[in-house]
Amino acid sequence: MIEYISSLEPLTQALLGTLFTWGMTALGAALVFMTKSMNQKLMDGMLGFAGGVMIAASFWSLLSPAIEMAEQDSLPAWLPAAIGFLLGGFFLSGVDKVIPHLHPTSPMDEAEGINPKKRKRSTLLVLAITLHNIPEGLAIGVAFGAVAAGFPSSSITGAIALAIGIGIQNFPEGAAVSMPLRRDGLSRRKSFFYGQLSGMVEPFAALVGVVAVLIMEPLLPFALSFAAGAMIFVVVEEVVPGSQENGNKDLASVCLMFGFTIMMILDVALG
Repeated sequence: MIEYISSLEPLTQALLGTLFTWGMTALGAALVFMTKSMNQKLMDGMLGFAGGVMIAASFWSLLSPAIEMAEQDSLPAWLPAAIGFLLGGFFLSGVDKVIPHLHPTSPMDEAEGINPKKRKRSTLLVLAITLHNIPEGLAIGVAFGAVAAGFPSSSITGAIALAIGIGIQNFPEGAAVSMPLRRDGLSRRKSFFYGQLSGMVEPFAALVGVVAVLIMEPLLPFALSFAAGAMIFVVVEEVVPGSQENGNKDLASVCLMFGFTIMMILDVALG
């Protein structure tokens, strides 16, 4: 399988990787067909697990390779990683402020500056998860682009491991959209549709990441770090608070550690 993927063009590789992550989002959203409501402890545990996966992927799949690549240049090795990481977090913070959206765990009246009569909850929820899926798709695209560019610190197995890890954590994200929408009265089909729709942005973001890397190779350490910063912002701003606000802090924290460990093993063993 790895040999077959290696033989493909980088754009195709990134597309396949993000089609997998999109499929995992859809699989999570499909839980709406199987149950009327999601057990809150299970949901919080899944979100905690997702946060652990994203934290581990941000370091082993993105920041660490960025630092290794920067060591080959005249700049201090830490500089591109630091600049890119901060830019990624600030960028997503700015996007969060500009584009109106609603976090999956928030009631409708918590969306500041949004008129509930003009905005449907479904649109706001999809926007929230879609915003957070952009850096994930970008990270996968940059990872496969780095392999195509021939950087020694990048490997096809590492890029595949990143796609697998992000796919795993996309499962609870799909459910985090579809299940609240079902509780709000949407049909199962519409709840599923909006849930899987949130993952559709990842293939497009991945293609942007691949093209950017192949066109601007010297910026690759910055691009990897940018994706890492954006992912960490998502974890701190949304995933971890969402997993702990219902009183299941210990469960969410333990699941986060399991998610971190599994992604670390995937990246180190395959990378």
